[in-house]
Amino acid sequence: MTVRVDYPIINQLGLHARPSAKFVSLSARYPCAVWLERNDQRVNGKSIMGLMTLAAAQGTVLTLETEGEQEQACADALLALAADRFGEDT
Repeated sequence: MTVRVDYPIINQLGLHARPSAKFVSLSARYPCAVWLERNDQRVNGKSIMGLMTLAAAQGTVLTLETEGEQEQACADALLALAADRFGEDT
């Protein structure tokens, strides 16, 4: 089974280096595959360089896909991180 969900980037500065690093660090804790998509671009969610190439500003809608062992737990954790604005905004 694959978990696939769209979500907006809501933090003010978008998905820049610091939130990308947090995303990669969290996704690396899970054994499943993690992918992010924007338009026709698909990148490995465990690669900071991949995430940076998405140039996801505030308001950008990304598609998160997780597949494999602990896929739902991973997706839930990553979505919670994004909902918390990657710990950046108050």
